[in-house]
Amino acid sequence: MTWIKICGITNLEDALTAVDEGADALGFVFYQKSPRYVTPAVASGITERLPERVEKVGVFASGSVEEVGAAATSSGMTAIQTYLDVAPAEGQAECAYCFEQLAEREPRMKLIPALSMSRDRPEGPAMMWNPDAVHAFLLDTGSLTQPGGTGKPFDWAASVQAVKTISSLANVVVAGGLTPDNVAEAIHTLTPWGVDVSSGVEAKPGKKDPERVRAFIAAVRKLEKIA
Repeated sequence: MTWIKICGITNLEDALTAVDEGADALGFVFYQKSPRYVTPAVASGITERLPERVEKVGVFASGSVEEVGAAATSSGMTAIQTYLDVAPAEGQAECAYCFEQLAEREPRMKLIPALSMSRDRPEGPAMMWNPDAVHAFLLDTGSLTQPGGTGKPFDWAASVQAVKTISSLANVVVAGGLTPDNVAEAIHTLTPWGVDVSSGVEAKPGKKDPERVRAFIAAVRKLEKIA
């Protein structure tokens, strides 16, 4: 079955709706510039009400290894998703923190590097990481100024070979502009291990539309039945 993550969760109602409809994972954005930003305290109040089986993914685009690890632990996360293409602060390397260090600090956390498919040779950054430290790569339509949440899909057809290369390293999760109407096409084209949606199932930024959440998950499961 395709792993389904509903990202940008900001409240308990949306979280429970996604879980009831069959989502495998929920994403909590700890990037303060995002309209879906939540504090670790708010996220903790939600995650403590969720079933153990549901993956709780903390989404980060800045911060030190120590800061990310502390926020993820205190908020009840079971996985950490980080954006490698976020614009670096002055004096910092392009990558905000090293995955090998994060894996050592948080050995029980699943690690999900997010890669921008808008850059040249997106498979290049994926090949930098020790595959033993990576649970999955999330493929998004980000940029240096907006690491994710663009609401736009990348060119799936042109990315087939790059996605195959990345898939040989670890699981692949497709994100960026997915909706109930196009997720089947994305899966058919790229055959990912998982899919991730945020704005495509929202009524407005930070608030999910229950019908769209239901339709998105149903579209994925329908495709599995046909296969």
